[in-house]
Amino acid sequence: MGRPYSMDLRERVIAAVEGGLSTRQAAARFSIGIATAGAWARLKRSTGAVSPARQGKPKGSVLDAHAGFIFGLIDKAPDITLEEITERLAEERAVEVVSTAVWKFLDRHDMTHKKRPLMRANRSVPM
Repeated sequence: MGRPYSMDLRERVIAAVEGGLSTRQAAARFSIGIATAGAWARLKRSTGAVSPARQGKPKGSVLDAHAGFIFGLIDKAPDITLEEITERLAEERAVEVVSTAVWKFLDRHDMTHKKRPLMRANRSVPM
């Protein structure tokens, strides 16, 4: 992931725009994109500052607040499926997530397991 432009460059571009240059002229002078100069000018007008926003994904998950509930479901019924967990979250906790989110949550907590179909052991092939 790239880094944001420096505050010095941002302030110089905004000073040029406030000094009378158009965003296109300021972008050409400082060798940045026209959309970037325009976005910085709009940001300055709306918030009064041009500091960059935080980059990257936020840590955590919506499901972190419901970890005890999810682990309780698994303790009560070890053969529960991801779809059943998502349904129970929607019904009892009003949390709308997809089964992939539940799988990733369980994976982060090292609680993944594979289900095998119920069948008797085979003598010729080790299981």
